[in-house]
Amino acid sequence: MIHINADIGEIPAHLTDGTQEALLPYLTAVNIACGGHAGNAEMMRVSVDQARRHNLQIGAHPGYPDPANFGRLALHLPLDEVADFVHQQITALAQFAKELTHIKPHGALYNQAAKDPKLARAIARGVARYSKQIPLVGLANSVMLKAFAEEGFPTQAEAFADRRYNPDGSLVSRQLPHALIEDPAEAAAQALEMARSGNIQTICVHGDTPGAAAIARAVAKALIL
Repeated sequence: MIHINADIGEIPAHLTDGTQEALLPYLTAVNIACGGHAGNAEMMRVSVDQARRHNLQIGAHPGYPDPANFGRLALHLPLDEVADFVHQQITALAQFAKELTHIKPHGALYNQAAKDPKLARAIARGVARYSKQIPLVGLANSVMLKAFAEEGFPTQAEAFADRRYNPDGSLVSRQLPHALIEDPAEAAAQALEMARSGNIQTICVHGDTPGAAAIARAVAKALIL
C-alpha cells in the first residue's frame, strides 16, 4: 500500500474554516506540526482529533524552531541542538497521540538532511530518544534514507505530488515560481508515475498548497485508494 500523507496543524485558520478537514478524507496519513516551525498545544490536539475521526495514521512533523520563516529557511545549527529539538517536538505531540506511526522532518530541515547524512543522523538520534522502532520518512533515493537506516530505523521513501523536481531528484526551491504543482490532474499524473516506480511508500500533498483538497482527491483517485 502506498500512503497519501499531508502536513497539517500548521495554519490556525485552516483548523477553524474547514480547509484542513476537507483534505483528510483523501489521505491515509498525516504529519502534525509540533511546535517548531508551526503549531501549538491546541492545534496539535485539534489535528489529532480530526485525524482520528478519519482513521488516519498520525506522525510527528518536527522542523526548525523558526516560525517566522515557517521552518523553510536553511539553518546551520549544532547537531546536538538538532537532536534536542527533534526529541522535544515529538514529545510535545506524543502528549496528544501516543500512537505515532512515523516521523517526517519539515521544510528546510528535510531538504538539508536529504543531502547531509550528518544532519540526517542527528534527526535520527533525536527520534531515538523517543523510539527506535518508529519509521522515519525521507526523500526517495536520498542519502537521508540511507543515514536513517544506518541508525537502525525502518524508513519510508517519500515522493511529492505537488512539487517539481530537479534533475538530481531534489525538490525545486520554493523561491522559484514553478516549484509548486497546483493543477490536480498534473499532480495526480506525477503521483501515479512515482507510485509505479516501485520504490515509494508514501506520497505527500502539502496542506498549504492552493487547492490542496482537490489535489489530494485527484491523487487518491489516481492511486485507487
